Amino acid sequence: MNRRNMLKTAAALAGATVVTGIGSKMFAQDDVQGQGFYSGGTPWADLLGWKVGCQAYSFRIFTAEEAIKKNAAMGLRYIELFPGQTLSEKSDAKIGPDMNKEERYLLKSILAEHGVTPMSIGVIGANRAVFDFAADMGIENVNSEPEFKDLQELDAIAQEYKINLVLHNHPKPSKYWDYNVVLEQIKDLSPWVGTCTDTGHYVRSGIDPLEAVKALKGRIKTFHFKDLNEKDRRGHDVVWGTGVCQIAEILKELKEQKFRGPFFAEYEHNWENSLPEIAASMDFFNQQAQKLAKEG
Repeated sequence: MNRRNMLKTAAALAGATVVTGIGSKMFAQDDVQGQGFYSGGTPWADLLGWKVGCQAYSFRIFTAEEAIKKNAAMGLRYIELFPGQTLSEKSDAKIGPDMNKEERYLLKSILAEHGVTPMSIGVIGANRAVFDFAADMGIENVNSEPEFKDLQELDAIAQEYKINLVLHNHPKPSKYWDYNVVLEQIKDLSPWVGTCTDTGHYVRSGIDPLEAVKALKGRIKTFHFKDLNEKDRRGHDVVWGTGVCQIAEILKELKEQKFRGPFFAEYEHNWENSLPEIAASMDFFNQQAQKLAKEG
């Protein structure tokens, strides 16, 4: 996007804000992928210090460039990169530390063109090369599930780079499926080690996600945000607020905790056409953030 177009877009958005109000669907700049509905991002979440975007894995059957475009089409400004995803139709490079200088520049250019900031990468094996890549890309969180024995060394690397190591809870029987295990493993580590809390995976492991969020207070760095249709390992993603993951209650708890960090929608259903459901989830999130903001 050139400077002239950027200014035109900014002016259009400003006008929409005046005419319709900050929470309106007409605040959006685009008809999302030509599907007849709008999403204006999550402006009310901004007021709470919450950064909202997608985990690029939500669009795993597409290229990283397409994932970034879909993210931006919903008015979202942040993304978690998915390691191993093909970069673009112009380059078959895979997202991750093995990208060369030219490939990294292409990725940075795509992100800049669409106004999207990479806040995290994962889930990925954590090592110095990954932290180097994160530092080069301006990424703040390395999302991983390392061996327990490696945590102290990785903590030292995280402190050196000033980049968070965030532990992810894939469903049982993964290493970190139980938040009690997570708390035990990180109790003596620095604040640079925390969690990427996956609300859906806690449900799949038979854990109340609201209970987990309360227990992990102060250690949550990022989220893989999900709502599921049922309390079962077979449960699949649904529009936020329509499932069993207590999304509204979790957001209220996080406001009380004064949580400041990114939420990434990791939508693992309807792979070929998930964008309408993700956009509807963002509208719900924005409505809840508006409600919480008004409560003061």
